[in-house]
Amino acid sequence: MSLSCGVECVLLLGCSRWAWRRCTYVGSNDSETWPLATPDEFEPVPRVCRLILAVYEPDLRNPQFPPDGGYRLNPDWVLKRVTYEDALGRSPPYLIYADHDRKEIVMAIRGLNLAKESDYKLLLDNRLGMQMFDGGYVHHGLLKSAVWLLNVESGTLKRVWEETGREYQMIFVGHSLGSGVAALMTVLVVNHRDRLGGIPRSKLRCYALAPARCMSLNLAVKYADVIHSIVLQDDFLPRTATPLEDIFKSIFCLPCLLFLICLRDTFIPEGRKLKDPRRLYAPGRMYHIVERKFCRCGRFPPEVRTAIPVDGRFEHIVLSCNATSDHGIIWIEKEAEKALEASVLCLGLTFKLLSCIMDYQQWLTCWFLQIMRENKSETITVPPKIQRLERLQTIEDEHKDALERAVSLNIPHAVSTVEELTENKEMEARAAKANNGDSPKAEPELSSRGTNWDELVEKLFKRSESGKLMLKKESNPTQIQ
Repeated sequence: MSLSCGVECVLLLGCSRWAWRRCTYVGSNDSETWPLATPDEFEPVPRVCRLILAVYEPDLRNPQFPPDGGYRLNPDWVLKRVTYEDALGRSPPYLIYADHDRKEIVMAIRGLNLAKESDYKLLLDNRLGMQMFDGGYVHHGLLKSAVWLLNVESGTLKRVWEETGREYQMIFVGHSLGSGVAALMTVLVVNHRDRLGGIPRSKLRCYALAPARCMSLNLAVKYADVIHSIVLQDDFLPRTATPLEDIFKSIFCLPCLLFLICLRDTFIPEGRKLKDPRRLYAPGRMYHIVERKFCRCGRFPPEVRTAIPVDGRFEHIVLSCNATSDHGIIWIEKEAEKALEASVLCLGLTFKLLSCIMDYQQWLTCWFLQIMRENKSETITVPPKIQRLERLQTIEDEHKDALERAVSLNIPHAVSTVEELTENKEMEARAAKANNGDSPKAEPELSSRGTNWDELVEKLFKRSESGKLMLKKESNPTQIQ
């Protein structure tokens, strides 16, 4: 009797401890050790949010639901708008915008529309481990959408980039479902830059807002220099490792699903998650907007933290009433704007404080020199200069550290440098050409530089009699590695 009571007490304490830890876990815990982002690197985020919101407007000259302050864009610079009818279910609606003030060419892709069957088809066209690409796994349906989109719009993007003197930056942005398409499209462009006239990697950028988990960990870290993911506080989607198709099948019972996922992930070791090459993650460098803190009411002035995490990459579901509202593009735009204004204000106050200190230092130096001259001293001491506030590491160093961290944790297919992976791919391509088909009959993966663009398109699509690309229904999906 006493033994059973003791077991019950231990079990009760254990369950109580687990419930306390899970219920008190807040979104800010995911990034509590990350450094703050600088205003310069976060400045484009509110702007690209407004561009995504502009996709929802049928007429930008007479907007129906503009954000605070308006869209702040020139309707004459919108080069192309594509609706659901124009895309024929191949991708979400998008627009192409040339920002001549900032020298940017932007493709903005909207998020999931719960009323559109075509969006669900993109999500459902995937299974765990179905699609391998560039040494990792990606979401099959989102990759097909990205390939179709690049195949259709590469001519327009290339023409505009060359007409503007090949100086503009090429930026791909998306929200929710569109973020996965934009991220995978960026990966395609990085590996097939000839499709856009040989644009250098340094001029490519992607902003994935409320990002979907669309690529394996080694790819998420590898492309962290060109893909930036923005997460608002408790957003559920970047934290949910459950396949997207299962999430939106249960959209009407989402809180129950999140609770069950939270319960399940408690018993999965961290090492097992990292070693699974099929597990998908949010892509690239992470920017976490934090505006709420534990046991504090209301919203605080938001701050933006950034890092390229390898382990602990938004792995915990947050049981919060804001888990779904933080996914909305409207809230992301508002909080990103507030965070940017707060960062600029803080930076301005810092510079003003430094200016006051330097003025005081200059006055103190002059006064000290005057005293020394009056005393006719031969020794003159000058106070040391105040060093400028800088980040401890540059973005390039952080990316290199993340790549090395992935190798040290034995992440499948991880490499220490981007150049090393490029060399490996080129060696594999040369070896395959030398074998000339004598090797065992294994279907090659959709690689980056080892696969010709036309071959990549033929893997995912078929052409109709008129020459148009048609969706291919794979009879045996496992053949596409």
